[in-house]
Amino acid sequence: MRSVRLEKEKKEKEQRKNSLKVERIIKILERRYRTRLFKRSDPFYVLISTVLSQRTKDENTEKAAKALFSRFTTPQQLAAADTKEIENLIRPSGFYRQKAKSIKKISQIIIERYNSTVPRRFEELVALPGVGRKTANCVLVYGYKIPAIPVDVHVHVLSNRLGIVKTKRPEDTEKQLAHIVPKKYWIHLNELFVRYGQEICKSRPLCKICIIKRFCNYYKQHVTTLTTFEN
Repeated sequence: MRSVRLEKEKKEKEQRKNSLKVERIIKILERRYRTRLFKRSDPFYVLISTVLSQRTKDENTEKAAKALFSRFTTPQQLAAADTKEIENLIRPSGFYRQKAKSIKKISQIIIERYNSTVPRRFEELVALPGVGRKTANCVLVYGYKIPAIPVDVHVHVLSNRLGIVKTKRPEDTEKQLAHIVPKKYWIHLNELFVRYGQEICKSRPLCKICIIKRFCNYYKQHVTTLTTFEN
């Protein structure tokens, strides 16, 4: 019984430690990106562009979304669009045939069930074709400014490298971050971590110019160890 209590206290202490750690990191990143922190977009645009972002690179998503929305901008237009034309427009995003089907079906459902308005509830969003937790949370955050934690590859990798979480799957990262990160920061977390992941904490992280490396477990375990060994 005592061992269970001690283990619980240990976990709670670790959680408090990580909460303080992530709060300090967020404040540093907010100063870095203060020129453009959180820009709300049209919920339908957020929904469709996030579907396009699945299993592809950021630059491919941008190309596909720009091409698609230069031609179609509303659920009505996409629902009535020819599937082949949608496929050609979103081809840069990859898996374009499946995504085109999902986008067309999503548009139809939004018209039929939600009076052409993207739903605001998480449960309704994840019920749409091709919409998972990340996409639903992106709609809540960027479309409606509702606190949520969208976890993509950048958020997942950065959170684990920093040692805020220890997870294998983005779904688990989201759950752990929800317990650790104060809710007042949920709105900003995805944008801050994504932008930093794109610029600095890439697949090959630029640790030498990283402004949050003093908080980073990856840096302490790999970079500083390697530097000591080389010296």
